[in-house]
Amino acid sequence: MEVYRHKVHYYETDKMGFVHHSNYIRWFEEARTDFFDKVGAPYTLTESLGLISPVLTVQCEYKKSCYFGEIVLIYVTLEKVENVRFYVSYRVTSVDGELRATGTSSHCFLNEEGKVTSLKKVQPELYKKLEDALGK
Repeated sequence: MEVYRHKVHYYETDKMGFVHHSNYIRWFEEARTDFFDKVGAPYTLTESLGLISPVLTVQCEYKKSCYFGEIVLIYVTLEKVENVRFYVSYRVTSVDGELRATGTSSHCFLNEEGKVTSLKKVQPELYKKLEDALGK
């Protein structure tokens, strides 16, 4: 499990004074991108190899609001890697550990023509990096 720190910006809040629900999904993406950088499989590398990994599903369960100026920690865990898909889970907490939200996302691998492709077959070294990152 890796942790990503995010300071809540004013523009992420709504008229009620707390973070608008759509921003949690953005935070998941920021944290996931940071995670892949840390495990040696950055999106820039994947894309340079002619692969993309679009979101298939995303889910978020809101537990307690986040507010402007607050630091939140987003814990990312790569849960499962398959030939053509991977699954990620997220936990958003305050710096003192109070749970604010949880979520999951699933993704697939597409080649330059937009066709589903097996990462294990076309980029076995990259697939191995993801396998090694499971549960981290």
